[in-house]
Amino acid sequence: MAFWKFVGLPVVKADDDEEELVDPQAALRDKCQAKGHIESLYNKYQECNDRVNSRSKTTETCMEELFDYVAELDHCVAHSLFSKLK
Repeated sequence: MAFWKFVGLPVVKADDDEEELVDPQAALRDKCQAKGHIESLYNKYQECNDRVNSRSKTTETCMEELFDYVAELDHCVAHSLFSKLK
């Protein structure tokens, strides 16, 4: 006998008729990604990443470019994300 049946815990089953949930943050990130200044920050990050990966001995990292890109992307998403949450 299963433990939850022995203790008397309720069992909840998901309805198969419900439509699949969509993460609004992912949709907003895609929308914000297309904005010019965010796309340019992403391109700067990719250029830095390509430059670092092409060298075998370097101390350069792309953390600044990554943080700039992610911060601006999250800032864009934050404007409308919370209005979409229940």
